[in-house]
Amino acid sequence: MRLFLAVAFGLSWLFVLPAWLTGGQGSPWFLPGLTAMMFTPALGVLAVWARERTPFRQWARDNGLTLGPRRARTLGVMAATWLAVPAIVGLALALSAALGLVALDLDGFSLFRQGLSAKGVEAPAALGPLVVTQILVAVLLAPVLNVLPMLGEELGWRGWLQPRLVAARGVFPGLMLGGVIWGLWHAPATLLGYNYPAFGPWAAPYFVIACVALGVAIGWLRLRTGSVWPAVVAHGSFNATAGAVLLLGDVAAPPDTTVAGVTGPVGWALLAGLAFALFRLFPVRSPAASAPSEPAAPARSEPSA
Repeated sequence: MRLFLAVAFGLSWLFVLPAWLTGGQGSPWFLPGLTAMMFTPALGVLAVWARERTPFRQWARDNGLTLGPRRARTLGVMAATWLAVPAIVGLALALSAALGLVALDLDGFSLFRQGLSAKGVEAPAALGPLVVTQILVAVLLAPVLNVLPMLGEELGWRGWLQPRLVAARGVFPGLMLGGVIWGLWHAPATLLGYNYPAFGPWAAPYFVIACVALGVAIGWLRLRTGSVWPAVVAHGSFNATAGAVLLLGDVAAPPDTTVAGVTGPVGWALLAGLAFALFRLFPVRSPAASAPSEPAAPARSEPSA
């Protein structure tokens, strides 16, 4: 596990370091670094595989790259996830508005219009059709368009790491610890205020809470199906739709992502409630007895203390 974490965390800092040295989130290196960072968990898995030399078919099965023992179930869960994630994001936004945590402009889409103007794009007089198009693309196509970077993350977190943590610590402790690790891995970006600009570096520990809530829910997908692909769909859909508040917000009262939407406490509560319902209605068996084991490395491969 140390090799996996060293590669995933070490390379994530390496890829985002140019942005730290050249202006943070405003750096032209920030988005390329963030994109490259998404592949570091998969690189960690590949590093472990290179050391262990597990046969490919076994390696793919152990890491959830197949559709699991019940393919029809896995495909059904993937389809349900494709629709459920945008619904949860929309519900979190609606509840945030009902609680007075965010102001929405569903007539003029003023925040979206301002964002287009800031990019030098001339916005049409009626933004409604463009907003609908953006939402449809995010809901229907994003899980496909995002499949490679999301697999880059999920192969590591839910594919490789989760079975080992759950086998060693039990279902819920393992899933929660995995969420903490996942959240801390984002630190190269979140310490720069990513996702929660108002919090500055405090965005890093704050985002860990969101990762625990989302990680437990996504973790159920992996445990239920034995496949990483439903988690890939969920993660891709979440990333694509979580920014809906930027399409629907009011420029006169810009949304505060620390409290509003799916990335704030309302979203955490919904995700926690969803996870509770999933585990209660569709129990999963701890994979302790069948989890992939980590063979001890040969003595010559371990550096001396």
